[in-house]
Parts: sequence; structure tokens; C-alpha cells
Amino acid sequence: MHSETLLPLEWEHLTWEELPGVLAACGQAAILPVGATEQHGPHLGNGVDSIVATHLCRAASARTRIPVLPTLAYGCSLGHSQRWPGTLALPPVLMIELTAQIGRWAYASGVRRLFIVNAHVTNAAPLRCALEMLRAEFDDLMVAVLNTATLSQRVREQHEADAADWHANDAETSLMLAIDPAGVRPDRLSAADDPDRTCGCVFAHPVNRTSLNGVTGKPSLATVEKGRVLNDWLLEDLVGLLERGCIEQPPLDRSYIP
Repeated sequence: MHSETLLPLEWEHLTWEELPGVLAACGQAAILPVGATEQHGPHLGNGVDSIVATHLCRAASARTRIPVLPTLAYGCSLGHSQRWPGTLALPPVLMIELTAQIGRWAYASGVRRLFIVNAHVTNAAPLRCALEMLRAEFDDLMVAVLNTATLSQRVREQHEADAADWHANDAETSLMLAIDPAGVRPDRLSAADDPDRTCGCVFAHPVNRTSLNGVTGKPSLATVEKGRVLNDWLLEDLVGLLERGCIEQPPLDRSYIP
């Protein structure tokens, strides 16, 4: 299933006549990239999470031949507050229903394995709720929420190396230097560091109460070389999960419904 030279299979570029064959060849699977549009400190553009999700899922589609749906570029970013311009957030209930609707229409098109690839941490809860709704509604639809920063132990450790509650940190900045350097302001890196103030907190405080500039971590440590390594890890680990998912069957071969 691997090919380094093939282009991704983008849902919006496929015709209705082509789609059934594409889905049949990959176990009726599709990938939904989910990001966010939110402030990422003084040194990164507002689209980091969506850029990462799109880049990663397109590359994974080229490798696996699983079609990739259009990116959901708005997310649950309420915690970033309105302290800094740039954030465009969805409330959790709306995001749940929006994702569920995408799943319903994908199901109507023949999708039976939906991989939701999420690149924004606080999207995880509403996406999990959408998963619950979809699997309850469709007994033969399998849904996975794969969070990019925790795809594997090595990816998680790299993200948390300079801050447990990381944001716009070394890992994200390095990754952007590697995949989309136009979204990085190199002259702002050295002054962008801001420590993680969340350790030991009982409550989940909004970012405007934990960060001075919207950053948590040390983007000054970022390098393009580290970004390339992290990008390779992300792609390799995601492709492994997708390939396993395309052949996975439920532990029991029939529903409890007579």
C-alpha cells in the first residue's frame, strides 16, 4: 500500500463514480483532518494546527491510498480566550454536531472506517463525543480519534520536552519550520519563550491566565532539523495506525441486535 510518489487522494477532487472504487480498495476508510484557527504566540501564524493536520493527512493518504476529507479548520479553542487577536473558536456542542454531520454524510457515501486525525489538544473531548454519537447511530461504522501529539510515546515525549501543557513550543515551532516556514517569524523566536505555569494546578485555567504571550514552552530551541525528524515520526506512526485500522474487525463478529 506504500508509495512515496503518489499524490494524496483528496475527497474534493474525486468524482462520485470514482469514490466507490477508491473506498473499496482501502476497506471503506476515510481520513478527516481536524485542526483549529487560534493564536500561536508572536512567532507562529494562527493556522498551525490546521496546517499540521492537513500536511500529515495528505502525506498519509499518499502512502495508504485512503481518501482524505477536507480539513475542519475551526476547533474548540475557547480556552485561548479573546486576549490575543486571531482565534476563531467553535463551542464544544457545535463542534460535536458538525463532526457528527460530516460522519453521517461520509457514511452515506460508503465510508465504514472513519479516522479523525486531530491536531489541536482541546478538540479531543468534543471529537470523542461525536465518535460516541456516530457509533451508536451506525452499528457498522468504526470511528477512531487519533490525536497527533500522542500518536506514539516518542511523539508525546518530543511535544512535552519543554512544557507539559505545551503550546507554540519547541516541537510545534520546529515542525512548522520543516513543513511551512512561511508561517514562522524567526526574528521573534528568541523572545517568545514562556514557562509552563500549570504544574500543580487543580483547575484547568484559560491560556490568558497561564501565559503572558500565548506561548507555553521554549520555541527558541526550535530547529528545522528537529522538525523534519518529528514530521517523519508523525507520518510513520500515523500510517502504521491507519494500515492496522483498515483491516481491523470488531472483536465480536455480529451485533447484539437480533
